[in-house]
Amino acid sequence: MLEILNKFFNFCGPENKRKFQLSIVCGVVMALFEALKIPAIMVMLSALLAGTVTPATIWSCLGICVVSVAGASIVKYRSTMLQCEAGYGTAAGKRIEIAEHLRYVPMGYFNNNSLGYITSVTTNTMEQLGDIATRVVMLTTQGVLTSLLIACMLLSYDWRIGLVVFVGIGLFFLVNSQMQKKSESLSPRKLAADSALVEKLLEYIQGITEVKAYNLTGSTSKTLNHAIDENVDVNITLEKTFIPYMGVQNLVTKMTGVVMVLLSIWFYLNGSMELIVCISMMICAFMVYASLDSAGNYSALLRTVDASVDKAQAILDVPHMDIDGADKTPESFDIDVENIQFSYDKRTIIDGISVHIPAKSTTAIVGPSGGGKTTLCNLISRFWDVDSGCVKLGGVDVKQYSMDALMRNFSFVFQNVYLFQDTIANNIRFGQPDAPIEQVVEAAKKACCHDFIMALPDGYDTVIGEGGATLSGGERQRISIARAMMKNSPIIILDEATANVDPENEKDLVTAIEALTKEKTIIMIAHRLKTVRNADQILVVDQGRIVQQGKHEELIQQDGIYRRFVNARETSASWKL
Repeated sequence: MLEILNKFFNFCGPENKRKFQLSIVCGVVMALFEALKIPAIMVMLSALLAGTVTPATIWSCLGICVVSVAGASIVKYRSTMLQCEAGYGTAAGKRIEIAEHLRYVPMGYFNNNSLGYITSVTTNTMEQLGDIATRVVMLTTQGVLTSLLIACMLLSYDWRIGLVVFVGIGLFFLVNSQMQKKSESLSPRKLAADSALVEKLLEYIQGITEVKAYNLTGSTSKTLNHAIDENVDVNITLEKTFIPYMGVQNLVTKMTGVVMVLLSIWFYLNGSMELIVCISMMICAFMVYASLDSAGNYSALLRTVDASVDKAQAILDVPHMDIDGADKTPESFDIDVENIQFSYDKRTIIDGISVHIPAKSTTAIVGPSGGGKTTLCNLISRFWDVDSGCVKLGGVDVKQYSMDALMRNFSFVFQNVYLFQDTIANNIRFGQPDAPIEQVVEAAKKACCHDFIMALPDGYDTVIGEGGATLSGGERQRISIARAMMKNSPIIILDEATANVDPENEKDLVTAIEALTKEKTIIMIAHRLKTVRNADQILVVDQGRIVQQGKHEELIQQDGIYRRFVNARETSASWKL
């Protein structure tokens, strides 16, 4: 138990750990205030038994009770506030820390781990740590400390009754340790079931079109139903497992109280205990274990807290790329790729590519699907780190730049655009959040999306659905281009920026892209022949290598992949590079 508590407090960070510790201290002080009721009872009983009850006695007892109740209430309020601040502060801080950490992990991490798993950790797991775990940890800690404190006080009145209390606490922890062992095996299963449920639910919602098309709704959605059933089963199993142990814990505490009462009466009858002490011990028998009962019931979830901390820490322990480079601006925007190698899951994706991309030039990358085009662009922009070789920007290895400094030099327009659930204006100014609306409108006009934006109910203040779900593919594409225009980076990577644009808008958009890319270094993954023809150089990438390189006029004269692709494109409008 102590190991789990220590792990939790260390995970929370210094500031929140301090708040938890202060809350525990407040809990002990609250227990002292609660314990003041015992002296108040004894003062009144002593006066009643002696027949010397006076107004002063009554006022004394009343004063002690008022101090007890008021002090306990004030300290409890402060303790609760500290718990809430520390608990919710931990959840919020760790969510931000995980988000910041994920910015710098290799993109391969997201291939190995599903969106559902990461979402589950940042939502369910953090919620458990911020809310449930806080209550579990604090009630368990304060319950144990309070019971031990009261036991010590009873020990000072009569060592025999105090010894009985400590024996009861010992038996309680013996049963509790067995419950902890059961929880240790079940808690990982519960967290796994929670993650699987979130994962399958997200998968179901994101693929709802295919789900409907293949009639996989309702009872026919086996994977989702299985995840739900597993989640229900593990929660029921937890309850069935813990309830018997909780019952035995409560029985131990109640029976110890009964033993305290019987022994107190026996000690009084044989003359070894005064009547006032006997009555006080009998009253205390019903008070001493109240907080321990609550702590025992919640302690069943300590292993879940332990597993939740491990789960969150596992993400934070994922090695991120070296981001401690210098915050500097390149002297030039030439890009040099020097004999780079890159493998994923022991499969070679990039195999010895070298290329020079001059500043303010246009480089088109073409080739068969799966040849390594996107991976090459990801390595140039350092979404991944190369296994060997190096990528240089302005003659300096990209690893020598800080990640933020490096990213300032790149803008991206992907074919699969992601927009955030926010206003259209904020999505456009994403790279420059403080930009005035005039610049947003100017960028939107250049990207040919001003007219359709103004046709929306709230214009630029229209809140779009998550991922841009309320807009068409072409509309999302144009907003993405407007966003890139706002960032105004010297290097632009395009993944067929006109792929989802209506034919009537394509001409204007091509003009806008020419304005966007003017006097900039352009790297484009090309799927359309007309976007390739005017490139300063064309790279034909196949099986992780550059198999052809040159201008359109040069490559079309060579017998190779490029000419075959061009010939196929001329005979089939649906052909894609």
